[in-house]
Amino acid sequence: MGSDDGARLATALGLLLTRPNRTRLFGELLSSADVGLDEAVYPVLNGLARTGPTTARKLSMEIGIDRSVVSRHSDRLEALGLLRRSADPDDARAVRLTLTDEGRAAIDRSRRRLADVFQRMLDDWPAEDARAFVAGMERFVAEHLAGRDR
Repeated sequence: MGSDDGARLATALGLLLTRPNRTRLFGELLSSADVGLDEAVYPVLNGLARTGPTTARKLSMEIGIDRSVVSRHSDRLEALGLLRRSADPDDARAVRLTLTDEGRAAIDRSRRRLADVFQRMLDDWPAEDARAFVAGMERFVAEHLAGRDR
């Protein structure tokens, strides 16, 4: 008979992605964060850091948030000086969103805090187990999730 690894992985990822777990991670990530960053706007800032300059429409597809919500959160991030808007050179009707230097610094600080949160979680594991888990997750994402349409 077949392995139940797929079902176990589905269950584990489902639990990881539940709102209470995301809220807890964001809470730890943003507890000492820059003024104005919270669970609502962080995905926009983080998504923009991942994609590079892009439109609200394209960013909304990347991060899975409605375009109008991305635009509203972009307003707030722009007011905080973390992103700027400019004409999109590829489409005169569109607006391009770009992180400012302050936005890049804020996302760098947030990502370092998230890495620290995960490191503290992994510190309880034997080092070999932690390395194997991370390597397996990196491989899984690279082979099956990162940038692939299936």
